[in-house]
Amino acid sequence: MTASFFGGVHGFFHSTTWSVIETVAVIFVVVLWIATVFWVNKDARRRIASQPLVWLGTLLGALPPFLGPLVYMLFRPPEYLEDVHERRLEIQAIERRLAARQCPVCNAEAEPEFLVCPVCATKLRQACVKCKRPLEPSWKVCPYCETQVGAEPPVELRPKRPARPRAPRTTEPRATETQSPS
Repeated sequence: MTASFFGGVHGFFHSTTWSVIETVAVIFVVVLWIATVFWVNKDARRRIASQPLVWLGTLLGALPPFLGPLVYMLFRPPEYLEDVHERRLEIQAIERRLAARQCPVCNAEAEPEFLVCPVCATKLRQACVKCKRPLEPSWKVCPYCETQVGAEPPVELRPKRPARPRAPRTTEPRATETQSPS
């Protein structure tokens, strides 16, 4: 009985059915290995900017079959390049918002160069009397034209025009066009 059992098992492993199962299993394992290599390459391109490092990561994921992707996952960068780029843009937008001043009355954004709020017309800064540029409240001298802050505007040296003589005032009413002669 044992001889017939082992003879049946031996016959099964030498049959065409076993050859087909063996071939399908090998093809499945090879396709799975190629899929893991493809996944490693795709993931490396999304996470690594340098092309030689992408190919090195793909090689690392391919050579020890099925162990390579696990090793790659341990050493890959934690973020996608797209996420890093988005975070940088968000940080720049936040920095711009922080750099822009807000109106203390209406909380509208006001650029540092604005003298008044464009929404509610609240005076935000003092202007230099000479060059008209915005000044910081703590400044004693305008850094653009060296004028003392709070000083009177510079007197322009140009000749005065002689005053025109005025016509004497009369108390008589003026004649208008709509009045008709009587």
